[in-house]
Amino acid sequence: MTISYQTHAISVNPATGETLNAYPYDSESQIDRAIERSHQAGKQWSKLSVAQRSTKLRDLAVALRDHGEELAQMIRAEMGKPILQARGEVNKSANLCEWYAEHGPAMLATLPTQVENNQAVMEFRPLGTVLAVMPWNFPLWQVLRGAVPIMLAGNCYILKHAPNVMGSAQLIERIFIAAGLSQGEFAVINATAEGVSHAINHPQIAAVTFTGSVRAGKAIGAQAGAALKKSVLELGGSDPFIVLEGADIDQAVKAAVAGRYQNSGQVCAASKRFIVEQPIAEEFTDKFVAAVKQLKTGAPDEEGNYIGPMARFDLRDELHDQVEATLAEGATLLAGGHKLEGKGNYYAPTVLANVQPQMTAFRQELFGPVAAITVARDVDHAIELANDSDFGLAATIYSGDEDKAQLLAARLECGGVFINGYSASDPRVAFGGVKKSGYGRELSQFGLYEFCNIQTVWKNRQG
Repeated sequence: MTISYQTHAISVNPATGETLNAYPYDSESQIDRAIERSHQAGKQWSKLSVAQRSTKLRDLAVALRDHGEELAQMIRAEMGKPILQARGEVNKSANLCEWYAEHGPAMLATLPTQVENNQAVMEFRPLGTVLAVMPWNFPLWQVLRGAVPIMLAGNCYILKHAPNVMGSAQLIERIFIAAGLSQGEFAVINATAEGVSHAINHPQIAAVTFTGSVRAGKAIGAQAGAALKKSVLELGGSDPFIVLEGADIDQAVKAAVAGRYQNSGQVCAASKRFIVEQPIAEEFTDKFVAAVKQLKTGAPDEEGNYIGPMARFDLRDELHDQVEATLAEGATLLAGGHKLEGKGNYYAPTVLANVQPQMTAFRQELFGPVAAITVARDVDHAIELANDSDFGLAATIYSGDEDKAQLLAARLECGGVFINGYSASDPRVAFGGVKKSGYGRELSQFGLYEFCNIQTVWKNRQG
């Protein structure tokens, strides 16, 4: 019997082209049962104290470490992440659980106000069950960075993962259960786009969080809005990496390579547009290209390889089309620019130079191992180029004057700025963007509060 993509989520090993598994999509009645089970579980989960829920998060961290190698190997097989990076993703996710377990209770403590005689306080209450529609590029971290604060606040979490990483989704669910949580507190559904719409409109879904494309984000945000439900959207970016005269070029190159090519370039907050001030453009470009040519590309199970296959064959084709279009528009190819031969879904680490603002590589997000270099006349031109984008997730500034860079950061239209370092997500600070990169925040106390009912409680207010 032929397995259909219309009826099954299919995971394919991008390093070999081998079909790993097929997972039948849930019917609307199956989705309804999962949501109702979550709703019932939430009645007990929300009654636990924050301290009790924190203990569960510590148990989850232990379970993640106990199953760490199994998780890492699943991530490697399903989306091609190099194994050392996959293991790092597991460790980072366990650390996230421990951080929220330690610091979350203070964030959710009753907040007194300046109302006279302390007549009013603010309490952080759960909303209910949150539907999460998540992407494939960080199959564990992307889920946990939302689920952990959402659940710590007393909500339940239903995961609809990307079709090509459903094995990871089901393994994550089993690890939650191994840590002592119920299937209703954290649950997985396998849904089509129509199934997601059905879930959004279910009366027991209180809110929605989504990470993915602008196109899908518009649809999900519109549906959530029409149902009067809170949503948080993280829709990727085309992040600028600005290198100014006086910067440490060698350090900037090192950060630029890591910031662009980690996870084979498949990172929403990766540096993608390299905007270099004219006096140092030649030196930076020469050193950057030399470093890129040293990157080892190959099988993700070999620890020495930094770049693995792209996760999906259709996305490699799309990336190559973007490269070809940019070259046709007048850019210069300095490295790569082609698919690698063989059965795996590999793309050569690529550098495009002389990229102008009207070109494809400048205007569109490049979700793969391709860097675009643009020369800026001066500092003001660099900021102008950085902001000339529909996206606004993160940005990097490399400068020999950190005080000057701090002032420049205020002029950048984005959710995060990294001075003399490349972008990353960390539970201690908020993560999110502006413009077509979405709205709302994940991580830190701000990500925790996104899915809270911030309830004001008054006592003896007489007028």
